Amino acid sequence: MSNQVAADDDHLADLEDGAGCTEIWEKLSERRDDAEVEEE
Repeated sequence: MSNQVAADDDHLADLEDGAGCTEIWEKLSERRDDAEVEEE
């Protein structure tokens, strides 16, 4: 079960410790935008 927890936060691995909500949302938005470009 610990592997599942680790996989759940892999998308946050490149954020610095102490990142706030704004930084997290920006990173998630960038990843979403990148994924949309790759699909096209």
